[in-house]
Parts: sequence; C-alpha cells; structure tokens
Amino acid sequence: MVTFNHFPTFFASGHHPENLPFYSPLPGDPLQSPSIQRRPVKRTLLISSGFFLVCLLVAIIVQNNVDFVATFPGLSFLSSKSPEILPPVSRGVSEGVSEKANRHFIGQNLAYFPWNNSMLSWQRTAFHFQPEENWMNDPNGPLYYNGWYHFFYQYNPRAAVWGNIVWGHAVSTDLIHWLHLPLALVPDQWYDINGVWTGSATILPDGRIMMLYTGSTKEHVQVQNLAYPANLSDPLLIDWVKFSGNPVLVPPPGIDFRDFRDPTTAWFTSEGKWRIAIGSKVNRTGISLVYDTEDFKHFQLLDNLLCAVAGTGMWECLDFFPVSKDGKIGLDTSVNGPDVKHVVKTSLDDDRHDYYSLGTYDEKTATWVPDNPKIDVGIGLRYDYGLFYASKSFFDHKKGRRVLWGWIGEADSEYADVQKGWASLQGIPRTVLFDNKTGTNLLQWPVEEIENLRQRSHAFHNLVIHPGSVVPLEVGSSTQLDIFAEFELDKEAVAKAIETNVEFSCQRRGGAAIRGALGPFGLLVLADETLSEHTPVYFYVAKGQNGTLKTFFCTDESRSSEANDVYKPIYGSSVPVLEGEKFSLRILVDHSVVESFAQGGRTCITSRVYPTKAIYGAARLFVFNNAKDTNITASLTIWQMNPAFIRPYHPGGDHDSSKSCVVLLPIYLFLLVSLLHLIKWDVQV
Repeated sequence: MVTFNHFPTFFASGHHPENLPFYSPLPGDPLQSPSIQRRPVKRTLLISSGFFLVCLLVAIIVQNNVDFVATFPGLSFLSSKSPEILPPVSRGVSEGVSEKANRHFIGQNLAYFPWNNSMLSWQRTAFHFQPEENWMNDPNGPLYYNGWYHFFYQYNPRAAVWGNIVWGHAVSTDLIHWLHLPLALVPDQWYDINGVWTGSATILPDGRIMMLYTGSTKEHVQVQNLAYPANLSDPLLIDWVKFSGNPVLVPPPGIDFRDFRDPTTAWFTSEGKWRIAIGSKVNRTGISLVYDTEDFKHFQLLDNLLCAVAGTGMWECLDFFPVSKDGKIGLDTSVNGPDVKHVVKTSLDDDRHDYYSLGTYDEKTATWVPDNPKIDVGIGLRYDYGLFYASKSFFDHKKGRRVLWGWIGEADSEYADVQKGWASLQGIPRTVLFDNKTGTNLLQWPVEEIENLRQRSHAFHNLVIHPGSVVPLEVGSSTQLDIFAEFELDKEAVAKAIETNVEFSCQRRGGAAIRGALGPFGLLVLADETLSEHTPVYFYVAKGQNGTLKTFFCTDESRSSEANDVYKPIYGSSVPVLEGEKFSLRILVDHSVVESFAQGGRTCITSRVYPTKAIYGAARLFVFNNAKDTNITASLTIWQMNPAFIRPYHPGGDHDSSKSCVVLLPIYLFLLVSLLHLIKWDVQV
C-alpha cells in the first residue's frame, strides 16, 4: 500500500498517480498529456482479467466446499464478528444433567472484562486435548483398539456453550497427538433425541465392542442404549450403529426419570455374565444400581445396590474398577481376587467434584464395602481438588495400565468463551495405581508419553530459599512447562516450631500470603515480572499439639488475573508425606491450565488461570518461601514443552476439504502470481 510519505519516491521512479485506484484527474491536469495517458484497452484488459481471476478463485472455493478461513488461519479476520453478550444463565439442569455453566456467576450482574484477541488466543492450550472449536465436556467410552486409542466426548458442534450435545471422536497412537474424526453419535432417534449423554465401552473376548450410553427421550426420560461399530475391520471405528431394539434399559420403579444415567464399563462374572452399574439417587442418598446381562440387549436388575451413601445426592459418571495391591500394574476391569482392591468413583451432581473410595467387592452379593467408612464415596477423598469432573477410566491392555480421563471446565465467563470460540478441554490422561505405602490413596500421574514433548531443560540444585523470599528462575518462556521440584525443611526449625491446635485450611482467606512457621513454600507459575499476577502452587506444614506434622497442598488463584469475570478460588487439601520423603510436586503448565501433582500423585489440583499480563514472553516462573521460621532447600528440573499435533483426519473423498486445499493451493498461487504479473505489467507499460 502506498502511503503519503512514499509519494515522492513513487513519482521519482517514473510512476504516476493515475495508476492509483483513488486518483481522479482534474481539468487541465498536466499529467493528462497524450504522451502518458493509458490506453483504454490495456486498462480494460487488466480490470477484466483481475475480475475473472477473482471470480474463478471464488468458484473453486465454493465448488469444493473449502473452509478457507479454517484452512488458512492467518485469514481469520475475514470471518471475525462480535460475539453475542450472554447473561450468566443455568445450562443443563432443566434437561436432566448437572450444571454446565459457571455456577459462581449465574444470576449475577457481571461486568465483563475487556478481553482482546491476543489475550484470548493465548488461553488455548498447546498439548491438552480439545476440539478445534466450540464446547466440550465429559469424556466418553475411551478404549484401545487395533493400534489406536479412541476417545469420545460430549460436544456441541454449534457453539461455545453447552447444548446440542453429540459424541465427538478422536484417535491417537500415543494419547498425546490426536486426529479428529467424524461425529460418532448424534441425537437422531426418539430414545436419544434430547441428548446422547455419557457412556462407556466394553471390549468382549471376541473383539466386539459394546458401547452403552444414556439417551434422553423426546419426553426427557433417561434411558440406556446400545451402539456398536459398523465395521470392526476399520481400526478407526468411524461408523457406529445404534441397536434397533433401543432402549435396553429404562428407569426402574422408585427411580426418577431424570436420575438414571451414565452406565459403567461392564465386568465379567464367574457365572459367565456381564455386570454394569448405573448412578442414581433416592431422596438425598446417592446409589449405584447393578445389572447383569449376557448379550448387552437384555438386562436383569439385581436386588442389592453396589453401594449407597446418605446425603451425597445424585451420582453421575460412575466408575468401578480393580487396583492391584502391589501398586505396580493396572488391571482389567474384570479382575478380582485377594490381591485386589476395588475403587468406586462418582461425580457428585451437587458440588461438581469427583470422589473415590477404596474397598472390597463381593461378587456373589454384588456389593462393595469401603475400607474406611469415614472416607466413603462422596464424603472422603477426591481425584482432584481443583477443576476436574466427570472422569472416566479404561484399561489399556497395550501397556497394562489403567488410564484416567477428566473434563477440565472453564472458570471465566460465557461471554469470554463465546468471544474466543471454544470452551473446556481434557486433562492429560493419568495412570492410576494403588498407593501401597499409605494403603488409603490412589496415585495419579501423567502418562509417560507426555515426556516425549519435552525440549531443553533447566536444572537447579539445592537452592536455599530464605524466609520471605521470592527467587526468579530463568527458564525462558514459562507458558508451556513440565516442572519437577523437591523441597526440604530445615530440621532444626521444624524441631523448634511451636505446636498449635489451630486447624489449617487451604481455602482460608489470604491463601499463600498468610505466613506460618513452616509454610507456605513452592512455586509461582504464570507470574508477571512485578507479581501483579501470579498463581502459587505450594505446601503448608502445620505442627499439631502432639508434635506431628500435617502437610497441605494448595493452589491459590486469587491473584492469578486482574480480570474481574474470572472465578479465582483457592484449592487444596491435605497430602500424606511419609517418614523420609521430601516434599515433591510436578506441575504441567499449558497456557490457561495448570495441573499439579503432589507426592507422586496422592493429591492433585487442576486450575484454570486467565492472566492479562503474564502471557506469552511476559510469563515468568519463581520459587518462593513465605514461611516465617525456616529456610527451604529446593531442587528443580524444568522442561520447555513442544505442542502436541492435534488436527482433523481426512481419509479422502469429496468431504476432504484439507486434501482439496492441498490440491488447489498451487492453483491459488498461480492465480495470485498471474494477477501480480498483470499489475506489474500494467505499471511498467
């Protein structure tokens, strides 16, 4: 584009303003002498040729149904539009599922922060799974089949808010790099026309796959349905067929028609039958119904409940699986015996958290009893003390491990989600093992494949951090990191620490700013240089009246962002730290999501963070010690992380717009070059 400052040079090079589209000669203009007037035929040829090439380009795009903006993201400005400002409203509850909107903003007169495109673009993750656009929530039916990991999920293909739910589908060979496939299930039958809700997959010994899922009928009754692959010889399992006899289960007497959902993976019994559990409630008691089947088409409701806990409300996204007492390997869902404990996990509709408990399963009575009733399902331990819900596990027989998926929602406003065009993501898949050291916990840890994304590392050994200190760690950009850190307290300071009967809580006002004798200490992630924005991930050690130490693991989001339309809580809980163990943590930082694992995964916290300043190159990392009476010795290894490769899969055919663009790209370039040559010819003649 020629600007005013370039005009003298433009004229000096022999060009004339009449060549400019905005030039209009005045009567008597000396530049309009016959010696330099353009010949009308050449101008007509230039205009006609340019118009023809543009029309041809548009015709090619329309004919091939090419999403030009999606294919060339750099041209996204061509389709930009202002989002509709949506007031905070409830989503999902009236349809019979748990609240899907940010419940902390519902009914409030929220003043929206003026997010710009740069801020919102930064929030999209680099190595967590999420669709290309729009809304996602629960993980569904994960499995490994014929060389591919399959992942299904609740997805709204039309908008960045909950609604219009279908089953998205993606495949991977390593649980990190993903290919998006066509939709697997859509609401197109009377028994699921109001929703294809959550479900689970069972792989039979002969290789057949049975996918049970909850459908919401035209009357909004929750029923269970069966689907299976149309072609088992297709390793991608692209096409799915719904059983003609659906639904296979309807709510039994005494169960409300909207409290009957989310069947588990089936396990095989010694009687040669398959058994599943389904979450529900009776009044305020959360329950798990149990059914037997031989063919996944006909089911028998058993007399006993698998388990029930008063006061916990509706149980959804139920999971049930064995863990080996040796704590070394994962187990197939059907394994049972004296060397096994069984896990019951439920997602509580009331508070949107995932709870689990360890116990003993009796196959004959189809019942499960917790090891410790004080930490029964829904009242004790949680998978994650942050933003992590509707989790689903599967047995990976390729590597002999149990793998856990979990939905990570948003903590910002719906308005911001609509503005950025997407909402929610999935946590990095986690392996799940029994903690044979405590005997009461599970250990969750990111799958080993995530380490293949590691780039250069920075190591810091035996850093002594004095009380009240914040020390920068020079690691470059701090937006995509894998961090492993260990901390040690000064033993003399621990011995001198005063005992107290004051019960500590991560959630108390002040968070990491509240100083104690032995904490807090840890890391500040996604911090700017001035610490006006920062997210502490930290330990706090309390010394009780009997001299015992109790450790807490917390994440403080209260200063994570200057934006006002973001929910910024303080998350955390206690974590067992055994004799001789250092305080250890691992943190995965991926733009707006921070996943933290303490003591090998005994306690986990997932956070969504939306900084306005600590983004891109301004994001920094610090180690801090806000204890009053002790030095902290810290050793850390920090890796920069590559992005994962997550893109659409195009097997070929007319619908393959990506392939069409590859073929048409030379044509686009040819047309563009031709047009430029015409312009150059026109100027030079």
